Amino acid sequence: MSDQSSSAVADSASHNWVDTIAPVWSRPYMRLARYDRPIGTWLLLIPCWWSLALALIAGHKHSGSMVWLFILFAIGAIAMRGAGCTFNDIIDRKYDAAVARTRSRPLPSGQVSLRAAIIFLSLQCLTGLLVLLQLNNFTILLAVSSLGLVAIYPFMKRITYWPQAVLGLTFNWGALVGWSAVTGSLSLAPLLMYAAAIFWTIGYDTIYAHQDKDDDALLGLKSTALKFGDKTQMWLCLFYGLTIVLLGLSGALAGAGVLFFTGLLPAGAHLGWQIKSLKIDNSDTCLRLFRSNRNFGFIILAALLAEQAINI
Repeated sequence: MSDQSSSAVADSASHNWVDTIAPVWSRPYMRLARYDRPIGTWLLLIPCWWSLALALIAGHKHSGSMVWLFILFAIGAIAMRGAGCTFNDIIDRKYDAAVARTRSRPLPSGQVSLRAAIIFLSLQCLTGLLVLLQLNNFTILLAVSSLGLVAIYPFMKRITYWPQAVLGLTFNWGALVGWSAVTGSLSLAPLLMYAAAIFWTIGYDTIYAHQDKDDDALLGLKSTALKFGDKTQMWLCLFYGLTIVLLGLSGALAGAGVLFFTGLLPAGAHLGWQIKSLKIDNSDTCLRLFRSNRNFGFIILAALLAEQAINI
């Protein structure tokens, strides 16, 4: 590890806890796992929590503590988001070195060696496995079946303008796993929630990708930001509209009532605000709107939990 161990990453939030209070020796690894940028962990975790809440609305009961399930998924999301980012940075380390926003990341900047990154990746995967083994056999098999998507995602921007769609398929697998952790099976309701989350991810990651579109074009990499260009807002209307419709259908199939559907109104308004506020050539705006998707996720989660609360 180089003497850059205390150097912040260019696109991390200012004064984040990793750069201020974490032990100096640990900071490069925490940055590799994106602990300084927790938004990705939230976006991975929230569909898991949606699905757990949806199963409760549908009347399914878990043999153990539901609070413990929520905690387990939080631990798993932290571990697996970190593992995914580490794996992605190992694969993309040469590309990251050529992009202004990413060249300060731990691998291209030399803060972490390739060997150390692989060891760190293994430890995070082991943590995820220990969490997974606490769940039923169907859920274990379901979760393991996502590994193919995890493995191919980092390569997608080299071959397709739709890597955001593959990210959506990969990142929202928890919308299936949460339901199966409670029920030991799948049904149409979580499948529709999974589809909703995929379209949501395509939308918010397109916004995120506009930060890198110039560098991506020079490097021959592809994204929906480059594909949509000035028509991005029109496409976002489609993707975000499908998100709300599919969430509504998912809730209806699970037996959700007025509180859930009322919650879809501010959730839809939030996505509409993102579309209206988007300036595709302003990186700061793109990052701010991308991060705001945690708020959207919490609005939906609050609506699901409120619906469940009145049915207890």
